[in-house]
Amino acid sequence: MTVVTLGAHILDVLARPVEGIPDGQGTVVVERIRVTAAGAAAGTAVALARLGNDVVSVGAIGDDDLGDLLVTIMAREGVDVRGLVRRAAEQTSASILPIRPDGGRPSFHVPGANLTLTADAVGPGLLDAAGTVHLGGPDVTFGLNDPAFLAALAAAREAGTVVTMDLLSTMPDLLDGAAAFLPHVDHFLPNEEQAALMTGEDDPEKAAAALLARGPRTVVVTLGGEGSLVATAEGAHRLPALPVEVVDTTGCGDAYCAGFITGLTRGRDVLEAARWGTAAAATVAQGLGSDAGLTGLDAVLALLD
Repeated sequence: MTVVTLGAHILDVLARPVEGIPDGQGTVVVERIRVTAAGAAAGTAVALARLGNDVVSVGAIGDDDLGDLLVTIMAREGVDVRGLVRRAAEQTSASILPIRPDGGRPSFHVPGANLTLTADAVGPGLLDAAGTVHLGGPDVTFGLNDPAFLAALAAAREAGTVVTMDLLSTMPDLLDGAAAFLPHVDHFLPNEEQAALMTGEDDPEKAAAALLARGPRTVVVTLGGEGSLVATAEGAHRLPALPVEVVDTTGCGDAYCAGFITGLTRGRDVLEAARWGTAAAATVAQGLGSDAGLTGLDAVLALLD
């Protein structure tokens, strides 16, 4: 079944390693620079395609060179990009990421056309026909917070579509807006900071319980190097991160979502799907960029052996 990724589309430019920004017009020679498709929809779409899924991606991009490059990258990976709408008055969302030697990733970011995405971009019948719909960053694509779209999402779930959701920001006002989607989501995958900001609970288990009470069947709180917490009505389980050498943490959350969704589409339960997500995130962490190292599902699952 097709996976629809709907939401934030970003072009990332990454350089590594960067220990500091030089003064004046100084130059720093780095080992590598890459350009990748990123964002909670586009990055997840590419990772899903790499893991063997049929993917349709829906979002808003600029009518500019950055948008052309983003479309080229995604289409080359096999993602159906016909759902991307062009905005002549906005630039494509983009980030410049100077990656530190320890894998940390400060960023310079332009939200761009993502802020203009509305439910009109979602083609008729697309949600109903999908096996899974992944809401990637509805906190920054807040135009989707529309009663008509939420009704369409509810109807798709009634027809059997599974809905997953991930977030992009850590801005409290945007996260509060994203909470409106929770009653319409089956599986919610925030990171630890986002879960805490949405609930006021610093303990991940308490935060997950509070989020479960708002509607999802599963809440998966990703904890960075500490792994993840998988919470359902039956209880909470912690999964450790896999011991790999971290090069860059960019896109690890998107990869986790892609692995998790891939597990679900192949009939795995949520705990096993979360293990697949853990392996996908560990794969990406070992390279530069949101798609690093993802050569196929078998190679990802080999990390779990």
